[in-house]
Amino acid sequence: MIKFLLMVNKQGQTRLSKYYEQVDLGKRAALEADMVRGCLARRKEECSFVEYKDYKLVYRQYAALFIVVGITENENELSIYELVHNFVEVLDKYFSRVIMFNLDKVHIILDEMIINGHIVETNKNRILAPLLALDKMAES
Repeated sequence: MIKFLLMVNKQGQTRLSKYYEQVDLGKRAALEADMVRGCLARRKEECSFVEYKDYKLVYRQYAALFIVVGITENENELSIYELVHNFVEVLDKYFSRVIMFNLDKVHIILDEMIINGHIVETNKNRILAPLLALDKMAES
């Protein structure tokens, strides 16, 4: 099960966070800072899977952006690794440039892909269909 997804820049600033389990707001900042520091300190040749407390972390770097996903120990790391890449491809397809995006629309994309910590959709066209319908309604 997916516990959370973070998008973080190289300076360690969280740009987007989506939690699928309850974590106190006070604990989130410390948790994120500690996890991100650990991921950013790793070299490119090191594995993208890290054990951290009760989680396994799966992360990928895209230019200056890191995407970190916290999962339970029985979740498949490679499927999450591919999910992250699929997520970035969907962002790239919709926004053309992943670096500049509307966070509300990113949350809609995540909600189409993941519900309650479980992957429900990976087809890019089906993921983007609600956003494209909203855009069409906004134009008219």
